Amino acid sequence: MSRITLTGELENEYRRLFATCVLREERAAEVDECIDAILTDRDRYQAVGESLQTPWFVVAALHVADTGRDFTVHLHNGDPLTDRTQHVPAGRPLGGEPPFRWEDSAIDALGLNHFGQWSDWSIAGTLFKLEGRGGWGYRLHHPDTPSPYLWNYSTHYRHGKYVTDETWSETAVAVNCGVGVLLRRMAERELIQFSDAGNLPVWPLLCYDETQTSPWVMALQRILNTLPGIFIKVDGRAGPKTSKAFHRVTGRYLLGDPRAADEG
Repeated sequence: MSRITLTGELENEYRRLFATCVLREERAAEVDECIDAILTDRDRYQAVGESLQTPWFVVAALHVADTGRDFTVHLHNGDPLTDRTQHVPAGRPLGGEPPFRWEDSAIDALGLNHFGQWSDWSIAGTLFKLEGRGGWGYRLHHPDTPSPYLWNYSTHYRHGKYVTDETWSETAVAVNCGVGVLLRRMAERELIQFSDAGNLPVWPLLCYDETQTSPWVMALQRILNTLPGIFIKVDGRAGPKTSKAFHRVTGRYLLGDPRAADEG
């Protein structure tokens, strides 16, 4: 069992990181080429995903991250499909006879990691499940370093990684594209949609509320601060000053601001 649980605070962190994820320009062509290749095999990812009720793009992202999109090896650990896995987890799949179809092995690998039992495929739920696949070591022991399994190739991640399961290097840099970055670029290209995409109306996310912090309000505050004559604290709280700055730009206060009642 994971020692990490998906709390509201962690959900907000995932949403904020995904919303502010910027692909490094020097990696853009490489990532787009990878996505184009993924699309040519979408049917294979779809077949695995449907078997486990897991989105096809999650299967694809794991395939890229864990084996470099190699259809000749087990998704479990990169051992060849010509035999059962030799490394941990050894002896997989339990059923059938080698050589194994990639799809059958992938279903076994993801089932072993309980993907078939996971149902939260929102942005936060997806990133939580994927970070767990990559390992919680960064979050537990190096919280200042966002997991490169999620964020490599983006401006969120620069350096620091485990060079072995137990050995940390502050200067080492991850090699593979992060799964969160890959999914962000796929979303930008309108190739995928998360389960909560239609359930997050934009306006209520920017409601007047002095008691809660929100990544969406923080993003709004950063934008407002780029405009002439506006200077507000970027704290994620949609209080009277943020609402007043919003009014200066749009002519309306944030929804829920008592002053909005006078606007008619």
